[in-house]
Amino acid sequence: MKTDTHAKSPDRDWLKTYYYLRFAISAIWVALAFTVAKAVPPLAAVMLVAYPAWDALANYLDASRSGGLASNKSQMLNFIVSIVTAVAVAATLPHGMHAVLQIFGVWAVLSGLFQLLTGVRRWKSYGAQWAMILSGAQSGLAGAHMLIKAAGAAPVGIADIAPYAAFGAFYFLVSAVSLTISDVRRRAKAVAA
Repeated sequence: MKTDTHAKSPDRDWLKTYYYLRFAISAIWVALAFTVAKAVPPLAAVMLVAYPAWDALANYLDASRSGGLASNKSQMLNFIVSIVTAVAVAATLPHGMHAVLQIFGVWAVLSGLFQLLTGVRRWKSYGAQWAMILSGAQSGLAGAHMLIKAAGAAPVGIADIAPYAAFGAFYFLVSAVSLTISDVRRRAKAVAA
C-alpha cells in the first residue's frame, strides 16, 4: 500500500508543543548568554556551537512528524544549513568572535528564509503562522545587522547574538499561544454547534 508522505502533516498538539519547546530552550540560551556565558568563555563557546546544532535537531524532529525531511524541503535546507553552521562556528571560534558573528549573520539570513517558507507552507493547514513568517523575515534583518557588526572594529561577543535568539524565542511563544487560542476557539465552536 502506497502512502503519500507529502500530504502527512503534524498534528496541532505536536506543533504547539514544538513551538513551546523552541521558546523554552531559546529563552534559557538567551538568559545564559546575557549572564554567565559573558564571563565564562568556554561556556560561551559551547553555547555558540550548540545553538545552530539545536536548530538542526529541532528542524529534523519537526519534519519527521510531517513526512520527513525529503517531504519538507525548507526544513531539510534549514537542517543542512544549521549543521554546517554548527561545524563552521566550532572551526572558527579560535579565529575570534568577529568571524563567528559573520557565520551567525549568514546563518540568520538563510535560516530565516527557510523558516519563512515553512510558515507559508503551513499557513493553509494550521493558520496562526504569521508569527513564524514574521520571525523568518526578522531573522534576515538580524543577520544583515550581525554581518555589519562583524565587519566593524568594535568588540563583539555572545551578547551580540542573544537579541537574535530572544526575538526567535518571542516568535515561537507567540506562535504557540496563537495555535492554543485557535484550538480553544475551534473547540468552543464545536461544542456550541
